[in-house]
Amino acid sequence: MSVEALAPSAAAWRHFLGRRLTLVIGAGMLLFFLLLAIAAPLVAPYDPILQNADVRLQSPSFAHLFGTDNFGRDILSRVIWGARIDLQIAVIGVIFPFLIGTTVGTIAGFFGGIVDAVFMRLVDIILAFPFLVLMLSIIAILGPGLGSFYIAMALVGWVSYARLIRAQMLVLKGSDYAVAAVSLGFSRPRIMFRHLLPNAIAGSIVFSMSDATLVLLSGAAVSYLGLGVQPPLAEWGVMVAEGQSFITTAWWITLFPGLSIVCLAFGFSMLGDALGELLGVHE
Repeated sequence: MSVEALAPSAAAWRHFLGRRLTLVIGAGMLLFFLLLAIAAPLVAPYDPILQNADVRLQSPSFAHLFGTDNFGRDILSRVIWGARIDLQIAVIGVIFPFLIGTTVGTIAGFFGGIVDAVFMRLVDIILAFPFLVLMLSIIAILGPGLGSFYIAMALVGWVSYARLIRAQMLVLKGSDYAVAAVSLGFSRPRIMFRHLLPNAIAGSIVFSMSDATLVLLSGAAVSYLGLGVQPPLAEWGVMVAEGQSFITTAWWITLFPGLSIVCLAFGFSMLGDALGELLGVHE
């Protein structure tokens, strides 16, 4: 193949990377952490919860690339295994609020009237309380653990999705194709979920990526406070909390899990920005 024939392809590829760099970086970072989590049993050099008093608080070396903690556990292995829990937190912590909020917003926006008023007053009540305070209160009532965290996120986090979908439904239900669907005698559930919702959900999908960042940071904060993942499980927020007492003498205990939290959150944020551009949604 001639150089002239290759030139347009190379130029097109550079153009694609130039406009989609955010998508490539965001998706690449998330894919890296996903593969790391899947391959954790294969790539982690040590057992993440195995304690060894002989190697306590060792600085990074060839034997322990990220050093060891105050129990002699390998930080690299704990960071790798922690990717599983933190990805789980980000995904599950978004799915349930997304489903609840989408359903509530669809129903409220489509029916309007008293139905809309009741749901929106409930939204106003939840929004009257600071997000983190309300979430911590629910977890404190239910007891520490990931299950309590997911329940708290579902009870608090759905309101943003409900407001987004409701706003779109209020606009779309007056569109020509919605009126045509009513004229054809389609049922209300079919009009809501097959005709209107697919056209209203793009903004919520984009928001879910940014929300995953918030959920990830909230999960790390809750675990840091001792209300989320419980030791000795490897979770980045727990690891930061465990290394706080040694921050001046064993900085590596908090540095590497802290950087992992930042990188994963950055990946979700970049992917959200890229999806917003591709779908024509601007937050």
